Amino acid sequence: MNRSHFFAQMARMKLIQRWPLMRNTDPENVAEHSLQVAMVAHALAVIKNTLFGGRLDPGTAALRALYHDASEVLTGDLPTPVKYFNQEMATTYKAIEQNAEQSLLAMLPAELQSAFEPLLCGHVQDDYSHLVKSADILCAYLKCEEELSAGNREFAKARERLTTMLDARMNDEVRYFIEVFVPSFSLSLDEISTPGF
Repeated sequence: MNRSHFFAQMARMKLIQRWPLMRNTDPENVAEHSLQVAMVAHALAVIKNTLFGGRLDPGTAALRALYHDASEVLTGDLPTPVKYFNQEMATTYKAIEQNAEQSLLAMLPAELQSAFEPLLCGHVQDDYSHLVKSADILCAYLKCEEELSAGNREFAKARERLTTMLDARMNDEVRYFIEVFVPSFSLSLDEISTPGF
């Protein structure tokens, strides 16, 4: 049986720092971000199904989110201003991401590749990819809220940009999440703690 480096590569998600051009009060890595995106994607699917007549599998949403930035173990986290500097750069970087996704997929034993392809390959566009992208943007927005609440004005412009992105993707489940869960991210530990715990 051949050995695979796939999960050794995935374990390196914790080494890829996000927001590399910005001063952070609390640094964030891709593994931490992916966990949060998985939780939010799961919640968005549950909200959609429970309140707005959706028919998504929350487990699939969470699993797709866990791997949504997997290619960054090979590419690193390119800062947004660089990634989207112009259309040519955005197109080139998308091709690099797709190449990295295919490289990761090829690290898996052939008999497992079909099960991992929808998780690793971001070119699959469906209801889950839209939901995961919304969760990804929400989590970046939450990072901005946390940094701003800690007095770090470095994230003010990023929050403005992400607000515009959220407005463009606004739907019932995103609106619900924003109204019910987001305000707590600007509160202190004492303010969100359960009395008596």
